Amino acid sequence: MLEHLGVQSVRLDLPFRLNHVNCFLAEGENGWTVIDTGLHNEQTASRWEKELAGKDVTNILLTHYHPDHFGYAGQLQQKTGAKLAMTQIDEQAAQMAWDMDFLNTLAENYKVAAIPEDIAGQMIENTKAFVPRVTPYPAVHHHFEEGEKVVIGRYVYEVIFTPGHSDGLITFYNKEQRVLFSTDHILPKITPNISYWFHGDPNPLATYLASLEKMKKLDAELVIPSHGRPFYGANDRIDEIMAHHEQRLDQTLTAVGKSSRVYDVCQKLFPKELTIHETRFAIGETLSHLEYLRAKGELGRHTQDGQWVYLK
Repeated sequence: MLEHLGVQSVRLDLPFRLNHVNCFLAEGENGWTVIDTGLHNEQTASRWEKELAGKDVTNILLTHYHPDHFGYAGQLQQKTGAKLAMTQIDEQAAQMAWDMDFLNTLAENYKVAAIPEDIAGQMIENTKAFVPRVTPYPAVHHHFEEGEKVVIGRYVYEVIFTPGHSDGLITFYNKEQRVLFSTDHILPKITPNISYWFHGDPNPLATYLASLEKMKKLDAELVIPSHGRPFYGANDRIDEIMAHHEQRLDQTLTAVGKSSRVYDVCQKLFPKELTIHETRFAIGETLSHLEYLRAKGELGRHTQDGQWVYLK
């Protein structure tokens, strides 16, 4: 499906329930461009070595800082000497996310969310385990700006800022072909994780919904996501995602009852058994919905015994 665009999809395995990430490879006039890189592990390194054999990689484009997109970038850059571009917001987020000073704040954050100590400890260790999966950090040569043009394969694409899933996430859109590289902004089968992590954008769900409205105006036809297969009809999928969050907001209000702590609400919203990795995302997603409702005035919040309590 991507051949007419001059783009190859490189599907890399991930050791999670979300078991793959789609990275991309395109030939340009002066060399090859890689879009996103997967986790830094032996499997990823071996796959890229095979895919890039005989190719001169001159550019690496990162759509956002999350480990499955950013993780192998530094090592790949060292191997290829490629110039690398990403948003300044997400470069700064990456530099902070696995820094020991920030990691040492997680225990207090998880206490605020009323997460039991044993589970919180496992969540912290799970986060720390990603450090070797995202290092060495790349050297960023260029920060993407809204509306700038980049060549990917046979066409020129506009850089569109679509924050929400991360504060600095971007997508690439070609108006003539109505083709959107949606990265993690719009996915075909699952909804992107929208989390609040006690830093950055204080209301990421509101930001994400605004980004969906912004994207809807483009009416993209072919959508090429970072997880799942390409599909047609961006606006139909946007409507489904927005309806999903409306439903989750209603469920969040119900879960709060008269008053509840974050962990209690999370357990009601995510009743299935989760891995520790998944629990981290569930907590973040619960917080983003609680904070959205608080910003709208539908919930209040106070602190009791060092824990946030939400109330109607």
